[in-house]
Amino acid sequence: MNPLAESIEPLGFASPWTYLALFIVASLLMIWRFEALMRHGLEGTAVGTLVMPYCSGLGNLLFVAIVASRGESPSAILTNCLVNNVTNLTVLLGLPALCFGLSLHADSAKKSRPRKARGSARTDEDTARSLNRLSLLLSLTAGMFFAGVTWALADDGRLDARDGLVLVAIFLFWQAFQVFDVLKNNVTQRRTFGPLFYLDVAVLLAGAYVVYVSLDWIVAWLSAQKDLPFGAQSLGWFTGLLMVLPNALLAFFYAARRRADVVYASQIGDGHICIPLCLGLGALVQPLTVPPAFALGLGILVGALVVHATALLVEGGLPRWAGWPLLAAYAWFLGTGLFA
Repeated sequence: MNPLAESIEPLGFASPWTYLALFIVASLLMIWRFEALMRHGLEGTAVGTLVMPYCSGLGNLLFVAIVASRGESPSAILTNCLVNNVTNLTVLLGLPALCFGLSLHADSAKKSRPRKARGSARTDEDTARSLNRLSLLLSLTAGMFFAGVTWALADDGRLDARDGLVLVAIFLFWQAFQVFDVLKNNVTQRRTFGPLFYLDVAVLLAGAYVVYVSLDWIVAWLSAQKDLPFGAQSLGWFTGLLMVLPNALLAFFYAARRRADVVYASQIGDGHICIPLCLGLGALVQPLTVPPAFALGLGILVGALVVHATALLVEGGLPRWAGWPLLAAYAWFLGTGLFA
């Protein structure tokens, strides 16, 4: 037992609700400091694709380590990642679109700009919006590529160590591309990372520790329950749904602020953490057997990516009405996957 859990145990607060609250509070803390990173050298889609995925997707990464250390069924990793990705790209983009709309054209700052400044700033805004859309389209294309590679590697019914090495390698190549892109932009704009940037990183690490402690306890508690519904796949489904809570808070927060670029980039980037990184790491530890809902989940995942890419190309964002088909696809995934 870790020191934090040992200090909670004597107080009589060792319950699922306590650790669920810890998980949510630590995730909110990380998202709060993630917001500060936007003022310390990173912006918009760069934050969403490079920094945010490690904040919201940390639970999925830790879940891989916890499953391996506790000897749980490795198939839970695959289910966890699949549930996380499908939820991100359907519900967590569909619902904000229904409530607030997800358009890159929305810009509340433009309303408060003096009339004389509007004409000179409009070109810069259009350029930034176009760059954001291209960056998001690239991320969506990468997601389609990752899903396609995973589908091909799992064609034999499982992901082994060699498959895992391929998945990790393509993820590292993608991240290297993102890092160099951010550094290039910072050099162009003469922006550097100040001391507060590294302080925020330290706070994120502290939050990561609390996330690990709470998640470790919850996994142990779930594994000890004998009467959970949905049988052996319960661990993967429940933890997959739990780990989208930080993503949900972030999606609605930025959607309400009309920052569709951050909403999109964060959900897509978090998906990259699960597929291919988490699946690759899990397969390196132990072969992952493909669950019954795997083909359906990947099919819905690719379909959602195509929908988002088309919406960005044609409409500059996800129209409100498009949220309904995404929610319907998620309901189909839940109904078919849970009872498969």
